[in-house]
Amino acid sequence: MSYKVEAVPDSYAALGEGPHWDVDRQSLYYVDLESAGINRYDFKQNKVYKAKIEGEIFASFILPVENKPQEFAVGCGLRTVIVQWDGVSAVAKVTRTLFEVQPDLKGNRLNDAKTDPNGRFYGGTMAASGDIFTQWKGELYSWQAGGQPNAIRSKVGISNGLAWDVKAKKFYFIDTNNHEVLAYDYNQSTGAVSNPKVIFDLRKIRPEGPLFPDGMTVDTDGNIYVATFNGGTVFKVNPSTGKILLEIKIPTTQITSVAFGGPNLDILYVTTANKFDQPKPAGTTFQVTGLNAKGYAGVNLKI
Repeated sequence: MSYKVEAVPDSYAALGEGPHWDVDRQSLYYVDLESAGINRYDFKQNKVYKAKIEGEIFASFILPVENKPQEFAVGCGLRTVIVQWDGVSAVAKVTRTLFEVQPDLKGNRLNDAKTDPNGRFYGGTMAASGDIFTQWKGELYSWQAGGQPNAIRSKVGISNGLAWDVKAKKFYFIDTNNHEVLAYDYNQSTGAVSNPKVIFDLRKIRPEGPLFPDGMTVDTDGNIYVATFNGGTVFKVNPSTGKILLEIKIPTTQITSVAFGGPNLDILYVTTANKFDQPKPAGTTFQVTGLNAKGYAGVNLKI
């Protein structure tokens, strides 16, 4: 199979994360995590619009809000806030806090978060300073409109990739510090998850040492795509067998996350980071075509 990897123009983010494809606007939303940056790549215009959230340090994720075209849920520290943004302006503003987690652990922050197929929030936390790869202070949560955050898992190192396969009734989750992907049984009607099992282990893929799994997505055939923060690779994996079906090579090392998008949902968008002075093109968002696979669009958050 021959796939093609191309840079999205002017897509640089020092810590690009959280790609989310919005069908209505035919746009890819993603964040520049450590500078409170939120970005929108307009597919038709082939152009990236960038904004900073006024008064904030972090923007861990960006999720469009259902029926509110200029409102987004964004992770700012330990708060999930509502941000007003027209998708064009260079400044965005927080209008209110939706909920907060771990308020007593000011050294933590939210990390990756997504909506499940029914528009519920799932996301988690991590340590924000020190050696983040050896701390286990995070938690994984779910939240739905009208409720409080519900802790799914404690003693999480770096709460990261999330994906759902409705047909297989599975929820997939990555704690980067465990070097593995978990599959939970997933009840779509209630949002409950249970019975976590390891389905993909990244400790022994490379002889030089364990790989750090980061963001993740799923295709319509039920395969998962796992970004590796120190591996320069996205792995396409069959979650039933744990077998690697394809290694998608990206021309930089720190691969942070992945999401399918484009008019036919057959382009894999890949965010990357430029932490600790990586050579170019670190921090670029890439598009991968020719994978002969399709994914699912992002789902708006119901609040």
